[in-house]
Amino acid sequence: MNASSSEIQVTVAGAVIALGIAGGVGAILWWMLHPPSSYVQRIAAEAESELERMVGSLIVAFSPEIDSSHMMVLAARLARGERSELLAIYVIEVPYTLPPDAEMESEERAALDALGAAETIAQKSNVTIRTETIKARSTKQAVLDIAKREKANLIILGSYREGKYSGAPLGREIEEIAADAKCDVLIGVEGKHGTLLIDESGASSQSS
Repeated sequence: MNASSSEIQVTVAGAVIALGIAGGVGAILWWMLHPPSSYVQRIAAEAESELERMVGSLIVAFSPEIDSSHMMVLAARLARGERSELLAIYVIEVPYTLPPDAEMESEERAALDALGAAETIAQKSNVTIRTETIKARSTKQAVLDIAKREKANLIILGSYREGKYSGAPLGREIEEIAADAKCDVLIGVEGKHGTLLIDESGASSQSS
């Protein structure tokens, strides 16, 4: 009787140990096949989902004071990657001493040049772009009104034109747009020794 019961106890204990070992091995294999996400992977996933949320309708804003030309390649790539709508606007600020629709030939020519360059960059990236020249009393208010009209997800701005405001790459209008916009604002300040993002096709044609 005693021998028999002892045998049964050993068998049960062995089975429990075997099950424990098998469970441990299975847990290790599962962990190896499903490793926990690293901190960097989590940050990257969050950034990607944030970008998808942010990029839906993009507006790139230009004015006689704001130079966003170096941001156009980035804007086109964002629009292409997220299949977003891209709108480039040029705001001509009309002083109160002139009628709201006053002719301002030099500013209007500058608008045509800036928006024409924007269209060229968008076409090279196979992105559909709309352009619009706006005359307004306030650059800030014009940009914000267009963003509201377009239900924009992102406003893209460059920096103040070199030489006009030494040491102040952002300036009043850019700061006010960023402060009062109801959507995200991306500001790109061009470096002293290069551009934020180079158009490879243009760079290769210049080097050749």
